[in-house]
Amino acid sequence: MDLLTRIKGPRDLDRLSVDELEQLAQEIRTFLVDAVSKTGGHLGPNLGVVELTIALHRVFESPRDKVLWDTGHQAYVHKLLTGRQDFSRLKMKGGLSGYPSRAESEHDVIENSHASGVLGWADGLAKANEVLKKDDHVVAVIGDGALTGGMAWEALNNIAAAKDRPLVIVVNDNERSYAPTIGGLANHLATLRTTDGYERFLARGKDILERTPVVGRPLYETLHGAKKGLKDFIAPQGMFEDLGLKYVGPIDGHDIEALESALQRAKRFGGPVIVHCLTEKGRGYTPALEDEADRFHAVGKIHPDTGLPISTSGLDWTSVFGEEMVKLGEERKDIVAITAAMLQPVGLGKFEEAFPDRIYDVGIAEQHGAVSAAGLATGGLHPVFAVYATFLNRAFDQVLMDVALHKCGVTFVLDRAGVTGTDGASHNGMWDMSILQVVPGLRIAAPRDADQVRAQLREAVAVDDAPTVVRFSKGAVGPAVKAVGRAGGMDILREPKADRPDVLIVSVGALAPMCLEIADLLDAQGISSTVVDPRWVKPVDEALAPLAERHRVVVTVEDNSRAGGVGSAVAQALRDAGVDVPLRDFGIPPVFLDHASRGEVMAEIGLTSPDIARQVTGLVAKLDGRFESRAVQPARD
Repeated sequence: MDLLTRIKGPRDLDRLSVDELEQLAQEIRTFLVDAVSKTGGHLGPNLGVVELTIALHRVFESPRDKVLWDTGHQAYVHKLLTGRQDFSRLKMKGGLSGYPSRAESEHDVIENSHASGVLGWADGLAKANEVLKKDDHVVAVIGDGALTGGMAWEALNNIAAAKDRPLVIVVNDNERSYAPTIGGLANHLATLRTTDGYERFLARGKDILERTPVVGRPLYETLHGAKKGLKDFIAPQGMFEDLGLKYVGPIDGHDIEALESALQRAKRFGGPVIVHCLTEKGRGYTPALEDEADRFHAVGKIHPDTGLPISTSGLDWTSVFGEEMVKLGEERKDIVAITAAMLQPVGLGKFEEAFPDRIYDVGIAEQHGAVSAAGLATGGLHPVFAVYATFLNRAFDQVLMDVALHKCGVTFVLDRAGVTGTDGASHNGMWDMSILQVVPGLRIAAPRDADQVRAQLREAVAVDDAPTVVRFSKGAVGPAVKAVGRAGGMDILREPKADRPDVLIVSVGALAPMCLEIADLLDAQGISSTVVDPRWVKPVDEALAPLAERHRVVVTVEDNSRAGGVGSAVAQALRDAGVDVPLRDFGIPPVFLDHASRGEVMAEIGLTSPDIARQVTGLVAKLDGRFESRAVQPARD
């Protein structure tokens, strides 16, 4: 690591020879495999952008020039070259974020790691430069599937409108997002990969023709049209040119000299330019290259030599869903599945193997996926759209106006709901139960264990006249939590020991074991409680209000934002039913959470059984004090 340890900032790259740059690239790959295998993280994407990142930082002068990354998980090499080489606590509390972070470095601009937004950012920054008369450059690196997102093309349409506004767009084309990238754009880029020499056709004779009187210019335009037709026939790069974007490439994304030459030309152009770079995801690491599923897109702790996981965490929520989907597919021919470029991460790999003609990967295009699901449902099928909870935020309007308004039977399965921890602010699934509360007719299930995932998924796909949502957590699923009774459609998880119990605890989803612990802690303080799992948290079960009326206090516990979440919905339902019982809601505060383990985040926000039990004990004590003070007041004359 002789060269890497000498790199304290991008300008240190300027002193290196070509041979030293190649040595540095090798050192970076060795470092990444060693470091990420110890902590887990996005390994494959970063192994693919080593030379590209080096070239970017040699040609452009960050932080004066703005280098933007989309998606942000491919910015590990950028971190190394901007002075952040301690990866020992990557994605852990107090360590480096797995994405760009303004708190870490002035070289980081965009923290949000939701894909396909970088070109919008770049468009805005370039416009700001134009208004403020700045001469620094804006560089947007987009790849790893992010060009499949519709927002990218909306931005391109706007970027191309200003032919003289400088902006460099680097397309990191590795043929993949998580899995191999699909769709028309992928086919277009694949064609471009096999074709070169685009700009030579009119190089000779152009000046002569333009100087020729009368016929010169018309003849040139005719030849230019012929050339364009030929290019479109050979390789449809004309799509970019029709937008008004200068195209450079394709460039070998592992040839530093070629990359620097292309980037220098783009830097000098004075308008919007696309530099198309071909890279290999997982480059230099055999286990990643042999992993056809996703080229080690994201890994846990692995053995660096073999790439095999060091330990397994047992059955996880995602695989429970995936296995049940296969069973449903066998039973019902109308069940189809949708994924937004995340086939394996959301557990649909086995469904694809079993039913390859009944699964649709829409790319990183959640909005389109939701609308397409509405069409599938209207056409007589029942689509199951599996997506990370945080990414459904992007498709809210489509869920509301296309799916719900049209009463389409679509099931949305939200993986990684609640606090996810290590991926930081943009990946916590903490907003879905709030934003979906306002959707008329939509129903939300929050399973507490694997058995309930299976049962509630089946209940969800049985609904054919409204959207349904099934949400569950990240990671290992715990043991089954058995019900001891039933109230309406709700499960009673713990019966009170007193005739007039003190506290009704409304437990949401995976927090059931925590809520039972809270009940035990309260019982030790002489406070009796009932624990109920609503199962379906929207709409609020009609049996909840009379149950709450038999208690002195109602407590809701959810792994969702407290703002507009289940607690708010329960409070409104009690008010509507005329039940005047004090209610305290526990959940995630409306703040962006720093990266750390799930347990550390939960402790920091006070969402643990001791914290909640202590506050509930204090609330009950206040009620007791109030009642006692009334009892001992002397009678008035």
